[in-house]
Amino acid sequence: MLQRIQSFYLVLALVGIIMLFQFPIATYTMPNMTKTGEITSELQLVGKDSKYMNDTNDIMDITYIGQDLVRLKGGWVLMVLAGLVGVVALASIFLFKNRVLQMRVVACGGLLNMIYIFLIFFWAINGTGGNGGYLGALQDLHITSETIAVNMWTPGTIIPIVTLILLYLAQRAIKKDEMKVRAADRLR
Repeated sequence: MLQRIQSFYLVLALVGIIMLFQFPIATYTMPNMTKTGEITSELQLVGKDSKYMNDTNDIMDITYIGQDLVRLKGGWVLMVLAGLVGVVALASIFLFKNRVLQMRVVACGGLLNMIYIFLIFFWAINGTGGNGGYLGALQDLHITSETIAVNMWTPGTIIPIVTLILLYLAQRAIKKDEMKVRAADRLR
């Protein structure tokens, strides 16, 4: 039935995943070239168009206009994973007639969400793996990591954690319903 609590949890998880495409995953603050002000750069799930007069790898040639300084190489992986978690949450809402399959689909969504969270914290933000992540891309522009202040507790990093909790609560509610149905079948 669509009015069950697990459907509510799954709808909230889907809304959270949709919101991921609007909020930055992390913000980076660094001094500008004259050391009189700061430049803020955001790591977005969906890459925005470049907002610079000159797109080169030399930081001295960049005329800063907007928020987006560099792009994350391979960032499409995060976008695909977030999209898959959203599709799984949406599909599992309509699997209410087959609770065992619904539990498995929600578990797969939770696993994908855990992979997404891992990639955000250990690859995209800090750059400890792969090509150095977003911090590595900033360092490619000859900005030292000592001058970069990273704020990784943005809505883009909190929402996946909340979504994981919602998927867990949905899984628990589905299991509880399945146990009730099995108990009722035993009594017949």
